[in-house]
Amino acid sequence: MIVLADIGNSRIKWARFDGRLVHRSRAAAYKKWRTGDYARLFAGEPSRLLVTSVAASGVTRALRAAARRAGVPVTFVTVPRRAAGVTVGYRDPWRLGVDRFVALVAAHRLFPGIPVLIAGVGTALTLDLLDERGRHQGGAIVPGPKLMIDSLLSETHGIRRRARGAAGRGATLFGRSTRAGIESGARFAAAALIDRASDEARVRFGRAPLVVLMGGDAPLVRGLLTSHAVGVPDLILKGLAVLAGED
Repeated sequence: MIVLADIGNSRIKWARFDGRLVHRSRAAAYKKWRTGDYARLFAGEPSRLLVTSVAASGVTRALRAAARRAGVPVTFVTVPRRAAGVTVGYRDPWRLGVDRFVALVAAHRLFPGIPVLIAGVGTALTLDLLDERGRHQGGAIVPGPKLMIDSLLSETHGIRRRARGAAGRGATLFGRSTRAGIESGARFAAAALIDRASDEARVRFGRAPLVVLMGGDAPLVRGLLTSHAVGVPDLILKGLAVLAGED
């Protein structure tokens, strides 16, 4: 039994992998975690831990310390030029976030033979385009919807003052309050970028890619898309399972 773990900017998600199935995942905010808190990943004495992490070095040190206490080997995935049928398109592969690379691996395995556009909607909104042969075409990064909202509330005075109170989220772009306008604007901006990226990919490939949504805030934008999209909440864990199976 292997434990797969994905450590993002604010949350950690993990699941067990028995060589065939990725079991039900768990998730938590790890900001206040210390070394002892990571022990929950090692319940049941797994044979090893396979990790993607974009967190700060202190998180890595705490997880390594917990692994040593548990006597479980831990491997942090790095980004190669090629692996599991995927060729990274960045000039310097290591500059691609490891979470994005592992998501590419998963999407290529789950949806073979078609181009895919992976949209990770979290603290950041990341876009990565993969052709039907597994060649990464590059990507884009912008603030995610919540970060857009936070930046307006922290960096402006007039908007922050007028945005106090509940928003009342709706399905329309045009909010009836400042707060509603901020929140709808952020969600529609994220959805519009994903749709624009899909249009760009259609021109490049002569066919529309399948949009694959992941990330904790993906539900905020899915209903606003005009592009054909599927949600795969555990996409990175599924990619880790593919890599584990190739070891």
